Amino acid sequence: MLLKNAEILNGDFQWERSDLAVQDGRIAAIGIELGEAAETLDLSGRRIVPGFVDIHIHGCAGSDTCDATPDALAAMAGYLITKGVTSFCPTTMTISHDGILAALKNAQACMENPPAGAAIRGVNMEGPYIAESRKGAQKAEFVRRPDWREFMELNDACGGIVRLVALAPECDGAEEFIRHVKGICTISLAHTVADYETASRSFALGISHATHLFNAMTGMNHRAPGAVGAVLSHPDVRAEIICDGFHIHPAVLKIAFQVLGDDRAVIISDSIRSAGLPDGVSELGGQTVYVQDGQARLADGTIAGSTTNLLDEARNLISYGIPPERVFRSASLNPAKEIGCEKEIGSIEPGKSADLVVLTPDWDLELVIARGEKSYQK
Repeated sequence: MLLKNAEILNGDFQWERSDLAVQDGRIAAIGIELGEAAETLDLSGRRIVPGFVDIHIHGCAGSDTCDATPDALAAMAGYLITKGVTSFCPTTMTISHDGILAALKNAQACMENPPAGAAIRGVNMEGPYIAESRKGAQKAEFVRRPDWREFMELNDACGGIVRLVALAPECDGAEEFIRHVKGICTISLAHTVADYETASRSFALGISHATHLFNAMTGMNHRAPGAVGAVLSHPDVRAEIICDGFHIHPAVLKIAFQVLGDDRAVIISDSIRSAGLPDGVSELGGQTVYVQDGQARLADGTIAGSTTNLLDEARNLISYGIPPERVFRSASLNPAKEIGCEKEIGSIEPGKSADLVVLTPDWDLELVIARGEKSYQK
């Protein structure tokens, strides 16, 4: 396949008018006058960006990771590809040990026999090792102290596919957990009442990631920087951000992206099974969720995930004035780095998987190519 005359967001995340050759599922070459191909697409006036990578997504299209069925992950993969997401990490909740185990084993089976659509790149384990007082939409009865032995058992049972695990670093057992797990996967500060000092110490010990920055953590005050201040001020910590304009005010999003720069922001959806469906009553982690105007809440008003996707979030951020180059990097290469897949996906470079999103000048999605195949065309 040969894609001609497009504006390509290259490996340096700069725009380059060029042609792109795809062969055997990979990017074969980028340049001018690349010759002929059996299939040639003239993409004059179009932009090509890397396929999006969503590393924190509970569900969409009526399905949830914790349904623990192949059909659920197939539905998610099929929906995500229509939004430009070519890779994702199904994300678990704070539920029972057996429930998490079932979800992990199901994800492993689906990685071995992949469904059509977005590729499963591993699992994000959000919970159960969190602070009950900042549990958000997680169920209190399943919150428990950090247990590195339980984590190892779960991860071993699914063939080591856990790519991220959430942790409240102030909890008893957290430091021991970090010592044992930091070489296994990325550990993420999450659902925490940690103050600035505690969060900073956890970064020194080995936490390198923050789950949905600003949400379910201590905020930043000019005299008490909190977990938010710790994340923003530590240059080696990447931070997930939900960019639907509801979880975080657009002005705060602009500030966060200015501080985090090109390399540290990770756009996530944190979406639930209601994503892609009309408003109504839904479910998350065994709790009833009410969706109105696209906003998901529990009965007590607690925000319960989102109904957004990375394409809509990218468009939001661009409309807020954040540079498109920074936005698309934060939706592709940065999340790929957090799950150890940056050599395979996340940027448009020869040798990498041909995961490409073709956009119009107004940032509307036109075509999605996943692993070298046209997977969705609007």
